[in-house]
Amino acid sequence: MDLILFGMQGSGKGTLGKALASYFNMNTYETGAVLRKLSNEKSPLGDKIKKILESGNLVDNEIVMETVKDFIKKNSSEKSIIFDGIPRSIEQANSLKDLLSSLNRKFLAFHLEIDEETAMKRLTTRKMCKKCNAIYPADYSKKYCEQKIDGQECKGELFSRSDDNPETIKKRIDIYNEKTIPAINVFKENLIEMDGRPPIEPVKESAIKLLNPILR
Repeated sequence: MDLILFGMQGSGKGTLGKALASYFNMNTYETGAVLRKLSNEKSPLGDKIKKILESGNLVDNEIVMETVKDFIKKNSSEKSIIFDGIPRSIEQANSLKDLLSSLNRKFLAFHLEIDEETAMKRLTTRKMCKKCNAIYPADYSKKYCEQKIDGQECKGELFSRSDDNPETIKKRIDIYNEKTIPAINVFKENLIEMDGRPPIEPVKESAIKLLNPILR
């Protein structure tokens, strides 16, 4: 069973996705990471993506779906997939739904819900690792990153993003409400929603407990 993960910026979606992928032994498809990896490959799809990225143009929906199909072929003959950060629009939602159905893959959508006030508070106080881009909450006391990379602690320096300011965050939230909320509704027949306002640890525990009988 594949899992399509939704959540407003600041919901903790990325952190939850990593926890679920580890617990349930799932592969993670994250559009930006997959595009960057493919652009460094010597393949027809990789060359196509590299040219688009180098030209500064956006990768269109058709090519994004190509990368999803390529990812499934390379990584998921046995493992399920967590889709993190995709789909972002109704068009992409319908394309992903059709693709997974055509490949006979069962899927479930999971929406980690928070309100705009909570998102704003979290995003204006969070920290990010300069080395691996891991995100940490405001109450994280250490000055370096504890993420494991190839079994070793990252130890990258933490900083506050320049675009984590109220004006920019409000624009990102508005885009999410305008584009992604309608995309979530495409999966309403296979959708689980959970309150993302509590601290991330109890949210992770609740999500694992809820999904365990479904994904195991």
